[in-house]
Amino acid sequence: MGFGFGMGNLIFSVVPVFIFVVFILVIGTILFSLVSSVKEWNKNNHSPRLDAAAVVVTKRADVSHYHHHHAGHSHAVHSSTSTRYYVTFQFSSGDRQELSVSGHEYGMLAEGDEGTLSFQGTRFLGFKRD
Repeated sequence: MGFGFGMGNLIFSVVPVFIFVVFILVIGTILFSLVSSVKEWNKNNHSPRLDAAAVVVTKRADVSHYHHHHAGHSHAVHSSTSTRYYVTFQFSSGDRQELSVSGHEYGMLAEGDEGTLSFQGTRFLGFKRD
């Protein structure tokens, strides 16, 4: 009889600690992402704006799928997707740089396009074909 009562107390004392640890991990992850984004934004703002001859080497899209279950509705599922687009440019020196671009820019660029790439740090500013 005492065994069941003791385990119940143990569970009730461990659960709040577990929830607190998970909460701290989630908040820590969000803060880390936020600080990383602000650092990259600041670095880009302090980088010079450059124009360089470049060739579009490759393109890729990163698609993320999200499934949201609505509380209290076992059958109600909302799905959404998010797509980020990237283009790799190669400079005359042979160096390559992958930059995140908008969906519109991604659609307008083709592998093999040659032109002038405008960028600031890791921020894509534009591409003009020759």
